[in-house]
Amino acid sequence: MEHNHKNFPTKFLAFLTTSSFLLRLTTALIGSQGEWQLLRNSTGVVAMHMALTYQDTVLMFDQTGFGPSGYRLSKRLHGTRCLGNPVSDARCYAHSVEYHISTNTVRPLRMVSDPFCSSGTFLSNGTLLETGGYANGYRRIRYFHPCNDGTCDWKLSRAKLSDDRWYASNLLLPGENDRVIVVGGQRVFSYEFVPKLFPAEKAFSLPFLRQTYNKTERGNNLYPFLHLSSDGRLFIFANRDSILFDYRRNTVVKTFPRMPGNGSRNYPGSGSSVILPLTHRDRFQKVEVMVCGGGAEGAQTAARAGRFLDGLRTCGRMVITGNKHTWSMENMPHPRLLMDMIILPTGNILFVNGATRGSGGWNNADQPAQRPFLYNPRKPVGKRFSTLKPTKIARMYHSSAILLPDGRVLVGGSNPHQRYTYRNVTYPTELRLQAFAPQYTDKRFSRMRPRNVSVEDSDGVNVKYGQGFLVTFRLAGRPDVLEFNMYAPPFTTHSVAMNQRMLKLRSMRMVREAPHGGSGGKVTVMLEAPPSPNVAPPGISLKLTASFV
Repeated sequence: MEHNHKNFPTKFLAFLTTSSFLLRLTTALIGSQGEWQLLRNSTGVVAMHMALTYQDTVLMFDQTGFGPSGYRLSKRLHGTRCLGNPVSDARCYAHSVEYHISTNTVRPLRMVSDPFCSSGTFLSNGTLLETGGYANGYRRIRYFHPCNDGTCDWKLSRAKLSDDRWYASNLLLPGENDRVIVVGGQRVFSYEFVPKLFPAEKAFSLPFLRQTYNKTERGNNLYPFLHLSSDGRLFIFANRDSILFDYRRNTVVKTFPRMPGNGSRNYPGSGSSVILPLTHRDRFQKVEVMVCGGGAEGAQTAARAGRFLDGLRTCGRMVITGNKHTWSMENMPHPRLLMDMIILPTGNILFVNGATRGSGGWNNADQPAQRPFLYNPRKPVGKRFSTLKPTKIARMYHSSAILLPDGRVLVGGSNPHQRYTYRNVTYPTELRLQAFAPQYTDKRFSRMRPRNVSVEDSDGVNVKYGQGFLVTFRLAGRPDVLEFNMYAPPFTTHSVAMNQRMLKLRSMRMVREAPHGGSGGKVTVMLEAPPSPNVAPPGISLKLTASFV
């Protein structure tokens, strides 16, 4: 089944980004280091890949080619029953599930090719495009369109990728036809587009990937970090180097300074990266990228020999717009790799999961990093990091994390082994599902959270770029500062949050009515939409009933 790509007129591109509205209510936040919540003892499937859909569900999936998972099925894909104890038949086990946030339940899905170490991104209508993987998944294209009746499942496209895409990265482009760029892969030094402009369109060579490839360390430039700049060009970071790339002309526009320090930031070094929140105050023109952690020089080779080198402790920030480009370096509280960096509704960055020593790959890391870091980009260097309450669960290789609509962070996965392994190993396969509830979710701030949030689109269907639209909600308390942030939920895997993006919107007018009852007074705000798809690629809004900060 092929995906139906919509063509929206330029000024009517769907809902700005695949996003939920998040209101930041600034008040005195004292004391708490957050709370860990155990949601499920088992998801049945390792959350190697995770993505939040607009139906308030989360897709989780791992690999199909390495034996059974923890979720046994009664029937195979084509309907024959799984009798007895079919341990040797992976088709009798789910390798993908849909997690329902409101009911805390999982539904098995049918993954029809191996998505091991694949990539993904949401399209403008909320469909997840998922590309590549391993073996029979190298060149496959999959789609999942969310539904609310439990009937939706993975669909395999008849079209295929031009090159093998194992450990590649995806980014939704700011055009009108839902085009996605797919970059890199193991020993693949090219990029391509989905969908193709014409049937014979092939992959395009990208010499930058060959230049940054470290053969002895399994690449160290896999899962390259991709960020969309405000001029519509791509920032591509691989190993320690980065470029500004014009994909329309297949041209490197700018080569940035090498990031200081040895080691590697990309897989299997496995650091992480975010684009810091963009703001209306400069018309979203200043774009600053942050890259943190990773593996030490020679970490992959050493890990294979049983020696685990300390990971990288440094973070670098660099403004990629303008004409002056310098990495501003700072230290994390301790070394970290294999972690996830999640932009919180406050604009702060949460570092969660990972290890302090080693490298990416099976059994290649040691000493789990169980205490989250909180990073405030607005504070001066030396005061930006704080440490939060640790988890008791080791989240190592093949763990993942995403932001939920209610402000918590969903954390799952971890499997350093080729197969599901629960006994006689230091770090067993982990199927438990947790949520980390940051300080702002505490009950004492309940009066400061908006209720019944709704968005009134300018024409009943779409929000127009650069024009106003209404947001209404009820609010009992009176916060010191009221901000309106738009967030694009990512596809996360292997420490990479593909397409994650936050925008700080301008409030043009706000009217507050007197409160009636316990739900607080009604607040109506006119917000200004971002100016272009370069700032906010098109998408569909998430449900807003649980949105708060």
